Amino acid sequence: MIRVDIFLSEDQIVKEFMYALRNHDLPEKFFYWFPLSIRAWKNLCGDGAYRNYVRSHSVLEKYAAEIVSMLPPEPIELISLGAGQGTKDFLIMEQLKEQGKYLNYRPIDASQGLLEIACQSAEDKNFACQGIKADLINDSHLSQIKLILDERPRLIMILGNTLGAFDPLKFSTNLDYLVRPQDFLLIDGEIYNQADTLAGYDNPVNRQFAFGPLSSVGLSEPNDGRLIFQSEVDCRQSGLYRVRKQFQASRDLKIILAGEPFRILSGTNIEMSWSYKYDHDALTGVITSSGMQIAGEYLSNDERFLTLLLKK
Repeated sequence: MIRVDIFLSEDQIVKEFMYALRNHDLPEKFFYWFPLSIRAWKNLCGDGAYRNYVRSHSVLEKYAAEIVSMLPPEPIELISLGAGQGTKDFLIMEQLKEQGKYLNYRPIDASQGLLEIACQSAEDKNFACQGIKADLINDSHLSQIKLILDERPRLIMILGNTLGAFDPLKFSTNLDYLVRPQDFLLIDGEIYNQADTLAGYDNPVNRQFAFGPLSSVGLSEPNDGRLIFQSEVDCRQSGLYRVRKQFQASRDLKIILAGEPFRILSGTNIEMSWSYKYDHDALTGVITSSGMQIAGEYLSNDERFLTLLLKK
């Protein structure tokens, strides 16, 4: 039987989604909430069109044994922030078990559906596991996570360019809050390339995934509007970029959510969770700005994805 601690209730997500829709701004967690969104996400990862999933997975396939060998010899608790379905996590878990260092797996995500997949997969593979359903940008949830975790050394992972789904300049302080002197942090990010980065998002399979929250409430593309992808420079720090996605309504729309009507006027823009990218020095600078030290650097074969192992 799978076990999941609930800090973020489904009722709270419904309220937050309705609030976000009214304010024309959909944060990251809503892209993995609806069943249609989860199916679109799994299709995106399985299709190979989402290059960052392929890159992140390939780096761990190549370097997991080396990464785990650099951890302390005692049992390690594995904490995966934004774990999704946990596919990449198992590459590290298998090496922890092989090297006699496995203690427990704690996948953390806002998506109940993806957490169930990760926890069930862990149980099927005989890995001790207990999920946590939480919002990673909720300070109260982060405090609860810190309180309940084991005191022994941890490997905290935030993989698949998940840092880029938040504001990396702000979220790096959250990571500093969670990581203790005895812990290690494994994190990755996409190295920006103007043409290739945007093409990785503006393709049919990813467009279906990005439209998931809106298609789940009855909207369609192009009948009701269109998704617009743009890449921008973030002027707050050199070498920091973002892919911005928006939905622009092409006609007046009315949807019903939880029995409540919403109107979206023609020409309205709904912001849909930006994704941050970096050059090499920007990524290392963001994550070491709070005093963490790089213990290892690992590049994908195309040198477009950088994974960092860090220690306080």
